[in-house]
Amino acid sequence: MTVTTANSIEETDALRSDDVWTAETAIARAEEHCARRGARLTPLRRWVLERLWNDRERPKGAYQLLEDLKKEKGNAAPPTVYRALDFLLEQGLVHKLESLNAFIACNRPATPHVTRFLLCRDCGIAEEIYEDLLDEALKHAAGRVGFEIQEGTIEVVGRCVRHHTTGHCDRNSSD
Repeated sequence: MTVTTANSIEETDALRSDDVWTAETAIARAEEHCARRGARLTPLRRWVLERLWNDRERPKGAYQLLEDLKKEKGNAAPPTVYRALDFLLEQGLVHKLESLNAFIACNRPATPHVTRFLLCRDCGIAEEIYEDLLDEALKHAAGRVGFEIQEGTIEVVGRCVRHHTTGHCDRNSSD
């Protein structure tokens, strides 16, 4: 990902969506996060969260998760997955990308925040970015009209450079 700021390469890399909570530690940290909030990460909720972390950059729809659940565990109904996703949303462990009607794991669930996603229209990669300059600009713009931002999602659609350096996109690069 190319970010045009005054940041060094190391700082730019730190803005990538795979930082802070890694797939290896996500579930244990999610369980701790839920316990602090008096909630429980049940086996099904854990399973859904694991699936979202297994392919962190590729958002998954509820029906895609349902099909995976049926293949792995047998019969399941849509409400089963939707209840798990609703719980994970309430706990801040996942984000919903409205334009895709899909979900992606959150690696900063401790505090509600405005999330910014760069969505590749070619390969389906979703990259959550963190940028203090964007936060300050949004806060300033909202303040000018008497609005206090508490949380939200911004989705920006384009093409991901790191997957398009050869001039084409491999839609199945992680399948």
